[in-house]
Amino acid sequence: MKILVINGPNINMLGIREPEIYGSRTYFDLISLVSAEAERLGVEADFFQSNHEGAIIDKIQEAYGIYDGIIINPAAYTHTSIAIADAIKAVGIPAVEVHISDPDAREDFRRISYVRLVCIATVKGMGLEGYIEALHLLVNRDNKA
Repeated sequence: MKILVINGPNINMLGIREPEIYGSRTYFDLISLVSAEAERLGVEADFFQSNHEGAIIDKIQEAYGIYDGIIINPAAYTHTSIAIADAIKAVGIPAVEVHISDPDAREDFRRISYVRLVCIATVKGMGLEGYIEALHLLVNRDNKA
């Protein structure tokens, strides 16, 4: 099984950006955490981060026929990008939306998620461990298929 982990804008700033919300661990800590669990599960995980909407869309499209699942934290694009949602829908790869914080407990505008509508699940408010939950959701779904 191959999983693509996509992170949107400012996720590369983990550990620096608002540590009271996102914690003190870094983007590299996130990669290490998910890589270790993927290896334990016998899953191949690749990572992509971009601050640019079009690059994220391109990566989702490139995933077609290569990956069995996508874990995506679109970050701010969650609330604005119909194009990212359309790309996920177009490729038909099962995707899990992840948020380090709980956007529903924050500002009103963060409660809108276009991406959630095309994902099989949403994991929120679990910190970096939410990515592990998302990985398990995809692996367990694949094992049931």
